[in-house]
Amino acid sequence: MCGLAGLFDTRAQLDARELEARAQSMANAIIHRGPDDSGVWADAAAGIALGFRRLAIVDLTEAGHQPMISASGRYVMAFNGEVYNYEQIRSELQEAGLAPRFHGHSDTEVMLAAFEAWGPESAVQRFVGMFAFALWDGEARSLRLCRDRLGVKPLYYSHSGGRLLFGSELKALLTDERFDSTIDRNALALMLRYNYIPAPHTIYSSTRKLNAGCILTFREGQEPEETPYWSALQAVRSGLANPFTGGAEEAVERLDLLLRDSIALRMVADVPLGVFLSGGIDSSVVTALMQAQSPQPVRTFTIGFSEDGFDEAHFAEEVARRLGTDHTALIVSPQAAMDVIPSLPHLYDEPFADSSQIPTALVSALARKSVTVALSGDGGDELFAGYNRYAMAASAWSRLGRYPAGVRGALGGLAERAGTGLSGELLRQVRMGGRNAADMLSKAGAVVKQPSREALYHALISLWKDPTAVVLGASEPQTALTDPIAWSASSRFIEQMAAIDAISYLPDDILVKVDRASMGVSLEAREPLLDHRLFEYAWTLPLGLKSRDGSGKWVLKEVLSRYVPRELFDRPKTGFSIPLALWLRGPLREWAEDLLSERKLREGGYLDPKPIRLKWEEHLSGRNNWHHYLWSILMFQAWLEAHGAV
Repeated sequence: MCGLAGLFDTRAQLDARELEARAQSMANAIIHRGPDDSGVWADAAAGIALGFRRLAIVDLTEAGHQPMISASGRYVMAFNGEVYNYEQIRSELQEAGLAPRFHGHSDTEVMLAAFEAWGPESAVQRFVGMFAFALWDGEARSLRLCRDRLGVKPLYYSHSGGRLLFGSELKALLTDERFDSTIDRNALALMLRYNYIPAPHTIYSSTRKLNAGCILTFREGQEPEETPYWSALQAVRSGLANPFTGGAEEAVERLDLLLRDSIALRMVADVPLGVFLSGGIDSSVVTALMQAQSPQPVRTFTIGFSEDGFDEAHFAEEVARRLGTDHTALIVSPQAAMDVIPSLPHLYDEPFADSSQIPTALVSALARKSVTVALSGDGGDELFAGYNRYAMAASAWSRLGRYPAGVRGALGGLAERAGTGLSGELLRQVRMGGRNAADMLSKAGAVVKQPSREALYHALISLWKDPTAVVLGASEPQTALTDPIAWSASSRFIEQMAAIDAISYLPDDILVKVDRASMGVSLEAREPLLDHRLFEYAWTLPLGLKSRDGSGKWVLKEVLSRYVPRELFDRPKTGFSIPLALWLRGPLREWAEDLLSERKLREGGYLDPKPIRLKWEEHLSGRNNWHHYLWSILMFQAWLEAHGAV
């Protein structure tokens, strides 16, 4: 696991020393991704330079140093991530007589040999792993940027006037004195709606995220060409068109075997490794299959909070005790959790408002004290229809969809209004599942009035419902979440929602959150549920093997029940959450009031203070619970302040 950066500029006519210095500066900005080693390589005649920071995981010797040059000298690569099946590829190359003399046992060296033997586009199809790399082809005088199939590893680039900057994080690009840091107001509007900025957009107008499963090729004098080598959406379509035809027990057995293989591959490391264990389905199944294949107790890590309703560490402890892991649990004080907040703008580079970023950063820091690699359970909800909103939205639409849109609109409006005013004040005293009835009725009204099931789901996953009314001068661009082509992957509502989440929410929120939190403390996080072979298999499974009786992950639960008693995990789904609403009214109030002051909002020049101040005042009074809306504004304001723009 590492960080890469570089530039490709044939017009600047820089000498090798200056190119190397610039690449080194870019790489040093992401030293947290690779504190163990650094390297640079440049070709002044071509105007190309690669910089690298290494977190040594496999082959800790000098033989794993990067940037690495292929045996023939044609290719030079800076590579972030892991190709888990590199030993298999190495054997395949050797058996075919295509392998050079290997100097070490790193996956980087095997990848370069594969590029020489089969070509980059064919070789990448054979890789099983998480990766982002920059590959210079000296013969073709071209640079390829590539990102793994599901977007586990990040890669950013800025291309203007024939000049290219690229890196694992935006902070690498920001070191360049000519970097265009103009804020993209349209991207900001997307962030206020979703809590994150969907690819390919970034907070900067000049910069893009490379899409997952794509190779972007740059040649002098030509426009860059992006080519997908794998598509999550096509995998969804293919799986649904070729469904699994075996019985339920056969499906469970097949999933068990695939999980075992995926987890075994991700247990290969020359450094200590462990696993994040929350006690939920996904992390428990990863832990169980990891422990089943380990000769010694696996290191497991979990955190909890002292506030009532937010401490679920005891669930993880029960699972750990049953499996016999070497468990570390930490109950985090409110102050310790809030101490993370000032680091968030630097950690995430662009505004990012999924508040579970805080516990993710805390559990990563806890694990890093003992291990260098940690497996995680991310992806189970998207693959196996696990989110509560799937069943809720599908049930609501099955009942409401039969009524005319006008009737639904009227009923929805009544419900929303009932959640405000005097009736709202009374309903706020009624608690249902930890939430007040006014909030629930208001949100239900917003769902009821939607004209289509696509609009219904979009309303469910949206925070600010009209962010262009908050962001001055913005208009929302289309993304995968609103693309009709993406929605046409299935005719079943639950499958549509899961597919949309798999191509946007998963790579652009969940995986961003985990990558930055873990790499911020030089910890490699591995995602065994996101092996692309497992993804492809999951989408062949009939919906009835995933969602039953209003609950998802049926087939995954069946696998877990082979290792852990059901009473330890069969309970309502909960999120990795913090008591943010309470903190904003209490210990975070002064910090938030400063960032949300009308003066700062106006001076920033990006946001209309009026709707923001209204929500802040209503939240403080307890009349409404607007912490999710406010957190997105706070994260943008804190980001602006950290970057000297406020």
